[in-house]
Amino acid sequence: MNNLFQFQISTNKSQEFLDITHLLRQAIEKADINEGIAVVYCPHTTAGITINENADPDVVRDMLVALDKVFPIKGDYRHFEGNSHAHLKSSFVGAEKTIIIHEGKPVLGTWQSVYFCEFDGPRNRKVYIKILKG
Repeated sequence: MNNLFQFQISTNKSQEFLDITHLLRQAIEKADINEGIAVVYCPHTTAGITINENADPDVVRDMLVALDKVFPIKGDYRHFEGNSHAHLKSSFVGAEKTIIIHEGKPVLGTWQSVYFCEFDGPRNRKVYIKILKG
């Protein structure tokens, strides 16, 4: 049984977080697994995956503002494409998250969602979700 799912995502802004929790739930349902682990992976060097609050959109805004303060768009960078800030943010946030599956659902806190983090958009992106039976 191949429980690797690929999803296409289109981002609309230069930097944004897209809630992809629905894709995780979709993959778990298609895999028909009650107990296990899901790995959500981003195969891009200027994007990432994180888990954070979904109730207040200001949390995502604050995260993007803070990341820009730590890794400003314009800086003392040498990378010729001009997107070094996006590479740094991607490495800082990370390319994957592991989520427990229990009773056929992702184990997430009340206010948590899984986010695709775009740092160099807008672009067409891919997200992979691997479901492992536990």
